[in-house]
Amino acid sequence: MPTLTQVSLAFVQALLLLAAAPLFTGITRVLRAKMHTRRGPGVLQDYRDVIKLLRRQNLQPPAAGFAFRAMPTVMIAALLTIAMAVPVLTRAVPIPGLGDLITVIYLFAIVRFFFSLSGLDSGSSFAGIGGSRELTLGVLVEPTLVLSLLVCALLAGSTDIGAMGEAIATGHVRSAGAVLLAGAAAIFACYFELGKLPYDMAEAEQELQEGPLSEYSGPSLALLKVAMGFKQLLILAFVFAIFVPYGSSSDTSLVGLLIGLAAFIAKIAVVAVVLGVVENSVARARFRLTPRHSWFGLGIASLAFVFYISGL
Repeated sequence: MPTLTQVSLAFVQALLLLAAAPLFTGITRVLRAKMHTRRGPGVLQDYRDVIKLLRRQNLQPPAAGFAFRAMPTVMIAALLTIAMAVPVLTRAVPIPGLGDLITVIYLFAIVRFFFSLSGLDSGSSFAGIGGSRELTLGVLVEPTLVLSLLVCALLAGSTDIGAMGEAIATGHVRSAGAVLLAGAAAIFACYFELGKLPYDMAEAEQELQEGPLSEYSGPSLALLKVAMGFKQLLILAFVFAIFVPYGSSSDTSLVGLLIGLAAFIAKIAVVAVVLGVVENSVARARFRLTPRHSWFGLGIASLAFVFYISGL
């Protein structure tokens, strides 16, 4: 059974990530605006948008079903569970047993499934197209991500996320080449998941990427806006916990947790700048060209598996 300290740490880090989600998306929007030499919105604009939406009426299409109505709650609940399972401030999983690699992957899959299903369940053909696009992207990206994480789990001898990160941090893996290739493949796949250019549509809800959101309004849309940024933060935290666990605390002391928090903020800041530079250096790609790019990531993950077998 988890201790009170472990449960408290899990809840605190989940709430911190949830509260910081609009700030993260706001910072990325400001970076994009600065690189376009325009003023753009403020860093806190997403908080203001959420507050404004919470005051609006919650409307639903007449043909909407259970999946459409339940999706915002299911998405936030699944993401909060992931936030309590992924090591953020410490190297160890906050709640033992919850931070299993397979469990976290399935929770992310549930988020994608309900997000796509809500578009199909809305009764809107446009939202249905957006949901189909999301499912297609998952089919293209998830094999790369799963294979790269499988290589790390085999090298660490465990599917526990904390154990995988600890093995990589301490160098207790027999194939450094496999780790580097698996990390490159996982980062490549996560870039798809973050929804950045060139695999992104425009920010407007009328575009296909956010098609499932086009029928939501009011508090439901506010929840989903927060959830989208929350998911991006969790994807980054997930990658950090396994491939870049450096700086995270090895214990639950107050000083260690503060150091772990500072290290996580520094990693997020560096990634936000890198993402901003990359995103504003490329043009939007046609969606039908995405499979060609995803095969490149799958090839890197397959090569990592070959390196693991050969011990390179």
